[in-house]
Amino acid sequence: MIRTPLRPLARILEARASGENPDAIERENLRIRHEQMRDQSRNRAEGRLLILSVIFFCAFGVIGARMGVLAASEPAEPRAASSSAAIQAQRADITDRHGRILATNFETHSLYAQPLQMVDKERVAAELAAIFPDLEREKLLKSFTGKRKFLWIKKKLSPEQKQAVHDIGDPGLLFGPREMRLYPNGKLAAHVLGGASFGREGVHAAEVIGVAGVEKFYDERLRDPASAPLALSLDLTVQAAAEEVLYGGMKLMNAKGAASVLMDVHTGEIISIVSLPDFDPNARPSPLTEGDASDSPLFNRSVQGVYELGSAYKIFTAAQAMDLNLVNHQTMIDTGKALRVGGFNIGEFKKKNYGTLSVADIIVKSSNRGTGRMALQIGVKRQKEFMKAMGFMDYTPLEIVEAKGGKPLYPERWTDLSAVTISYGHGLSNSPLHLAAGYAAIANGGRYIAPTIVKREQAPAGTRVMREDTARYARDMLRKVVTEGTASFGEVQGYAVGGKTGTADKPKPRGGYYKQKVIATFASLFPAHDPKYVLVVTLDEPVETSGAKPRRTAGWTAVPVAAEMIGRVAPLLGLRPEIEPGELAGITLTSN
Repeated sequence: MIRTPLRPLARILEARASGENPDAIERENLRIRHEQMRDQSRNRAEGRLLILSVIFFCAFGVIGARMGVLAASEPAEPRAASSSAAIQAQRADITDRHGRILATNFETHSLYAQPLQMVDKERVAAELAAIFPDLEREKLLKSFTGKRKFLWIKKKLSPEQKQAVHDIGDPGLLFGPREMRLYPNGKLAAHVLGGASFGREGVHAAEVIGVAGVEKFYDERLRDPASAPLALSLDLTVQAAAEEVLYGGMKLMNAKGAASVLMDVHTGEIISIVSLPDFDPNARPSPLTEGDASDSPLFNRSVQGVYELGSAYKIFTAAQAMDLNLVNHQTMIDTGKALRVGGFNIGEFKKKNYGTLSVADIIVKSSNRGTGRMALQIGVKRQKEFMKAMGFMDYTPLEIVEAKGGKPLYPERWTDLSAVTISYGHGLSNSPLHLAAGYAAIANGGRYIAPTIVKREQAPAGTRVMREDTARYARDMLRKVVTEGTASFGEVQGYAVGGKTGTADKPKPRGGYYKQKVIATFASLFPAHDPKYVLVVTLDEPVETSGAKPRRTAGWTAVPVAAEMIGRVAPLLGLRPEIEPGELAGITLTSN
């Protein structure tokens, strides 16, 4: 704006010449200038109001649009409620097959201190040491009187401990809400559940993460707030009974460890799986830093324990030979004749000589030479293919992270000698879970079904690995092992148990075998005439001492434990004792 002078000289001179008052010119110009300034201020204010109106209109438009989106969307819980970084504390429950809780979240509190706000640091240190015996008064006092502004004291508190700390009444002691993982059944199914711990931690929340077992395998799913509870295939009552029996058997047989697997032969579901010694996932111990890792209670013998399981494998050799029509169950084989393969003599247990036996009696008597001769007929290539089809050369697909640790051991160069030794359970190392899955294929009519720890709604088709008649003859042989052979202590009245023993010398870490240390195994199925379940029991270094001499074979150690377990769990599984169907006599009725 160009400002006009209030007293322009030309107009003043002209006014004086005409006799007018020059001050009137100044007043007129001042009025005009005030009107111009007023108009300019009005225009500026109107512009600002227009801009503010546009801003308010846009803001309310955005808010209205957001409210419309929220009203039209599905309701969902927030993933976290932290004022800083998002920490997901919630975690879905884990249940057994009947919906009973195995793992859940529990509301608790953490305890932390702000030393600068403490009133009486010495008294606080003394009273905290009295409440928590694992804390030392001197260390607490040193931390309180140092330069630290924040100090964790306890990550988890019980309600009683929280009340005791609250009664101290010091403003420097503060509580933080959080959730922890709770296993209400203690040690029950510890190796399956694994355990959980805290990940990211804040004052107001802590992230709960899986550290082992199904907790770690399904960690992402369990941490999703929208996830339903994870239903496992385990039966809580059966698991409890199996653990109790196996623990008693391990102590009675003086074994250093034990494992058992109970599997549904038609669905592949694991109803019970036990490894001893075990631990409490509520207070998971630290891994061993020295010595043998298998001595740790964290070691899962059922899936990580890879052993030569001995004569329990002989039934697979007989089944494959029958499936290839090389023999039938009545074929006679000379086991008394010396068998030399690859420069090694193949002998029998305690140098016995069984003479000529049928294929069925080879299994009943547990003849090494008999299965060795069948293995040579089968050949290396076909034996290797069969073992792979039965899952003995791959990891078990069980949904716990430890399953990857049970890598089968088999010869890189599979020779005739390898084929013979593998036929009676040496030279091939597997876990008890591998063996259970293999016996399930015999029990269900010849189909391999991968085992699972998660509840299945329907049985999978599986992969056929042998004919139905082959599986039926194999089951008959296993039944005879109990009624006539090495597993006579495995008979359970009303449940027609069939199975095969296996006693293998335990290998030394640097090669060779111990003379007085064995792995004793009994792989069983019941009822033999219509199998529903497979049970494998393995004892590590058992010694039965009731007789004049110590006895270590599976018939004296693993078999009685398995029989006791079947007697306990079969009624829990809904199986009623029944009379075993007998063979019909060859009688023809005629009229007079």
